[in-house]
Amino acid sequence: MGIVKVSDALHDEIRQASAVMSRSINAQAEFWIRMGMLAELNPDLSYNQLCKKLLREPAPTLEALIRE
Repeated sequence: MGIVKVSDALHDEIRQASAVMSRSINAQAEFWIRMGMLAELNPDLSYNQLCKKLLREPAPTLEALIRE
């Protein structure tokens, strides 16, 4: 486990989104990071398709994402 430093403004946005989505602040940040990785690796997929990929493997490694 590591520490990721983000701006105060982004931290506030993560806090607000986490409350709406009923996630912890860390879980919300992790979700956004995973979605960002998936979106960069799969620019042709929609948000819903990316969510389905996460549902199939909730914690994919970067290596696993590249193989798909």
